[in-house]
Amino acid sequence: MSKSSNTGEGTASLEKAIDVLDAISAAPEGISQSELSEQVALPRTTLYRILATLNARGLVRRDPSRHVYCLGFRCVEMARQAYAMPELVSAASHELRALRDLTGETSYVGTLEGIDVVSLERYDSPHTQRSRTSHGHRKPVYATSQGKAILAALPAVERDAIVAAVRLKAHTEMTITDRRRLVAELRVVASRGYAIDDEENVLGTRCVGAAITDAHGVVRGAISVAGPAYRLTHHRLELLGPELVAAARHIGALLTPLRRAGESTGDAVTPTSAPTALYGAHPVWSPERQALIWADTLAPALRISSESGGEQRVQISHPIRCLLVTAQGIRAFHEAGSTLVDADKKRPPPDTDRVLLAACVGAEDIIWVSSLQARKFQIGILHDDGAFTSKWSLNHAVDGLRFDRTTGLLFGTMPDTGDIIVLNPSRKEVRTFARVPKSSGVLSGLDVDNEGGVWVALRDGWSAMRFAADGNLDQTVPLPVPCPTGIAVGGVDGKTLFIATARQPVPLDVLKKAPLSGSLFRLALTA
Repeated sequence: MSKSSNTGEGTASLEKAIDVLDAISAAPEGISQSELSEQVALPRTTLYRILATLNARGLVRRDPSRHVYCLGFRCVEMARQAYAMPELVSAASHELRALRDLTGETSYVGTLEGIDVVSLERYDSPHTQRSRTSHGHRKPVYATSQGKAILAALPAVERDAIVAAVRLKAHTEMTITDRRRLVAELRVVASRGYAIDDEENVLGTRCVGAAITDAHGVVRGAISVAGPAYRLTHHRLELLGPELVAAARHIGALLTPLRRAGESTGDAVTPTSAPTALYGAHPVWSPERQALIWADTLAPALRISSESGGEQRVQISHPIRCLLVTAQGIRAFHEAGSTLVDADKKRPPPDTDRVLLAACVGAEDIIWVSSLQARKFQIGILHDDGAFTSKWSLNHAVDGLRFDRTTGLLFGTMPDTGDIIVLNPSRKEVRTFARVPKSSGVLSGLDVDNEGGVWVALRDGWSAMRFAADGNLDQTVPLPVPCPTGIAVGGVDGKTLFIATARQPVPLDVLKKAPLSGSLFRLALTA
């Protein structure tokens, strides 16, 4: 057992002490001095002196009732100082207890250290047979649910570097050892938000995990629930996955945000002087009025916020579902029909008896709308007389719609799937432009900037995203609030991003961390 044969005399005693600590740590129930002497192959007198020193320094302790040695609390303190991340452990504690109580299985929080995941804290299952990975234990990033969840949430450059560096060694017959298969699995994890370890690290043990990201999108760690495979069936893991994703989001919201290297400070995102809304939504920039038109959907009011800081407010009698803003006026659609505001009486915006989900003005002042009729979601043209011509029929709701005048293309958002779709008015096909995993937030708002970049707001995601014209993620803008609900490009020069947010759905404990919830924000866009 001794490793001191090739070392100098000055380190021989240290090597022997480390051998003793290794042997004691491998016996969680404790080990007697005679058993220890056999394992480390040391004379009893030498072993006695080492144990006495380690005991005096608190690195080991002797249980007098059972006459065995265990690791001392000083070892626990040292391990916690190395890996504790007190903010992460503290923020995760409530959710870990709740997951343990909800599932009856052991819950964990861990973080990435190099190419391994280090266990920081656990809450034990009440069952006799349970998962019991110790604090500070290192697990392979590619063979655990925590590790795969973290990898899937990392920026592509970081993820690819780790996947290329890690040696895919088989820990069980279920371990993924093919790099292409691992990459494919990470795509699935990114899409659904949670990862599964199907006896890949320890035979007979399954677990499900989700990554923890803070308000700036920085991956801070992951949580998981683990237990015997016969209790954690595949069906049960699929049911638990969304619960883990929700818990990870709550933990991330409590963390002090970090910034990635080279990332802008985000201080340019500032609240405007407009009063806060319960549920701000549907922002549209009106060049004719040089103002932002938006709505508070729950304390129903149409709001017209000018660049100079003034605001006009028009009370609406019912919760607002959709706004149609044209050069001739504004029409607010709600459950009782619609309300006309600031309109040209000669040619007001068209009305309809359809349930509208989104609307925008296209080329030649064509009105494009997304609607629900007879349980079908349709996108088409709303004519001046209220008639509707359907162009596309879809299985999921499209609640964001914007027209890009440069390309002549129509963009839409599908919150249920996380898809941003692109539509060519001269064709019938519907193409997926980009996809946002649900773990990043719910699509809630859409606009196109002067360079063809597509902006979306991510409700429950604390951020807004810009996708370049090729559909690749180009920029993530962190926000100080969890629920951005709408987005609009405007301003005098068309280089201001407006972001509407909500206050009403934010839990009280999160609201303390995000007191600006419900504000209208602005961000100066760079060329």
